[in-house]
Amino acid sequence: MVSNMNCNSCPEKNALPYDAANATSIFEYSKGLLGKTLREFADKGYERRKGKGGIGQMVENLYFLLETNNNPEADFSQAGMELKCTPLKLGKNKDYLVKERLVCNMINYCDVVNEDFEHSHFYLKCQLMLLLFYLYRKGYDNLDLEFVFSVLWKLPEKDLLIIRHDYELIVDKIKRGEAHLLSEGDTMYLGACRKGQKGDSLMAQPNSEVNAPRRAFSLKMAYMRTVLQYVVNVGEKAVANFGLSENPLLTSQDLSKNSFDEIVLKRFKPYMGKNYEAIAKDKKVDISNNPKNKFAMIANAVVASGKCSNVNRSEEFLKAGLMMKTVRVQADGIIKEAMSFENIDYMEVAECGNWYESRLYELYSSRFLFVVFRERHKGKGDYELDDAFFWTMPQSDLECAEVYWEHIKKNILESHISEDYWWKACDRKKFHVRPKAQKAKDIAPTPDGKGAKKFCYWFNNDYVREIVEQRQDEKR
Repeated sequence: MVSNMNCNSCPEKNALPYDAANATSIFEYSKGLLGKTLREFADKGYERRKGKGGIGQMVENLYFLLETNNNPEADFSQAGMELKCTPLKLGKNKDYLVKERLVCNMINYCDVVNEDFEHSHFYLKCQLMLLLFYLYRKGYDNLDLEFVFSVLWKLPEKDLLIIRHDYELIVDKIKRGEAHLLSEGDTMYLGACRKGQKGDSLMAQPNSEVNAPRRAFSLKMAYMRTVLQYVVNVGEKAVANFGLSENPLLTSQDLSKNSFDEIVLKRFKPYMGKNYEAIAKDKKVDISNNPKNKFAMIANAVVASGKCSNVNRSEEFLKAGLMMKTVRVQADGIIKEAMSFENIDYMEVAECGNWYESRLYELYSSRFLFVVFRERHKGKGDYELDDAFFWTMPQSDLECAEVYWEHIKKNILESHISEDYWWKACDRKKFHVRPKAQKAKDIAPTPDGKGAKKFCYWFNNDYVREIVEQRQDEKR
């Protein structure tokens, strides 16, 4: 169905100011939108589209002179290219930040189980994209939002191999009647993100009588962050032929034979049951000064296999939002240390109105690589590599994390930023808040303008123990 447009008429294809069958021509034409808003191209009586999807429709209508329709093909079907408009926000240092994941297409649970990857709506629409980044400003009309970057982006071959595996994981779960159990932490780059609000009607799924929340295929925020960082590093407003090859762990040839998980876990196998000092010697890791992070250094050397100095900064980990964490288990099974994450961005929490769009949700719903060192004799410190596994936070724990986040947000808005108000480890609620800043005088911006001491997100140590013990039970 063609939507009503408030323009006199839509031009014939041969009257378009670009070649609709040529991706480069379309990209070149897109540059004319940069630094401008759609209001400059709208007639006085133009009917504005509201919501996130509205700005994309208006770009099609007003700038590219296309009619909006429900055709499942790519927006520029002759060029095999999809148009996506995605928002940025300004950080505290006036730098650009990705505001949200890139939603690609809705998942129809009953249809997707009959589509292989190469014939899927996602692949046919999104293997080549024109990404138009615009600056989101709260309260602004969609017509008044400025476009800042244009990226002609073809999914790199290596990324497609990982995305194919992600797609197949999602579809296999739906085939098993587990669409209601999908999590963005199941996958690397391609997520099945929640759509709509709590209380929205659920969707039927195959092989199950349990209806599932609406979800869409999306490229995760972590992945989009690497796209933006590449553009910023290039230093140009318009960038074609996107590619990112800094600090790669794996090659396309590696991924054509095995999955990412299989390759990483295989690197640990030769060292299972070995003392950490022996592993350090074999991997040429200098721990002679007994550094505090020696176990992380050793785990990193095993995973990186000489390819990069920090796996958490590697291309694959950054794009996936994947994080490696080391765990030390004493001989009696006790885990003494809680697990720290990043400092709380008080401004981000205060301004975020939706748990699913929060930084903490992205952090906790991402995948983790846990590397476990276990002490052999009590009190001896003779730790051995005991296990390495990928982990995703269960939905029930994410619901607890949402309460945790809401509590944090409430106290930030009420200017209650101190140990007296946060969840504590002794509350035994899986998560807590406490400082991690090296200097007590370190201050972070707050909504009230006063600034406050830096506090950090933490997993309780007994929650980490629960994760490790559950893994042990699964291995038995």
